[in-house]
Amino acid sequence: MDPAEYALMDAAEDGMWWYRALRARLAGALRSAPPGALLDIGCGTGGLLRHLAREAPGRPLYGLEYHPAAAARAAAKSGAAIVSGDAARLPFADAAFAAVASADVLCHAAVDETRALAEMRRVLTPGGLLVLNLPAFEWLHSAHDRRVHNARRYTAGGARALLRRAGFGAVRARYWNALLLPLMVAQRKLLARGESDASDVAPFPPWLDASLHAATVAEAALTRLGLRWPAGGSVLLTATAGAA
Repeated sequence: MDPAEYALMDAAEDGMWWYRALRARLAGALRSAPPGALLDIGCGTGGLLRHLAREAPGRPLYGLEYHPAAAARAAAKSGAAIVSGDAARLPFADAAFAAVASADVLCHAAVDETRALAEMRRVLTPGGLLVLNLPAFEWLHSAHDRRVHNARRYTAGGARALLRRAGFGAVRARYWNALLLPLMVAQRKLLARGESDASDVAPFPPWLDASLHAATVAEAALTRLGLRWPAGGSVLLTATAGAA
């Protein structure tokens, strides 16, 4: 991403409703990972790793970030071991991690998704857990995607097939950020559809931020009760390395 977008991320990710909701989804999925080291690929400025350090103290945490300045900020923020590098050329040994997480990275224009998935599988232990978040639906492509250099958006079925072709097993995919999808469509397709419009990462009035976050909490509660959403702004995937 552009340096300005990293600065926005760094300033917003502790409190902004979107990052809080994303961390909750990823951390919840990662609770089923086997014991061992965890790698966050495309860790940005370190918000998820800091959250995981608090939630699961004692688990060795590592991060990889392409942008060196963001990698340095992530290390300072999270205390994890961070390296600067390419998702398609991970500088780690085979079977080094019990879990790999990656949020909105495969979609980037600069990322070779096939090679990146092969690398994720390579560094996972047999039976290790992969947790991915991906932006949903090509028709939602917008100024936000252009600002953060997203080249691809996914359906749950397409993303599931992609992981199966990469050799992962027990692949599960589900949409989330469903209750707010109508607002997302309005923002991206009506209010901020110009080439020069900014990304969605920005400070929100406290009342609005709290309301949006409350919607994601309510959605998560309904999901735990068994409700499955036919569409959403993102796709959350889990899979295992090794056994098909």
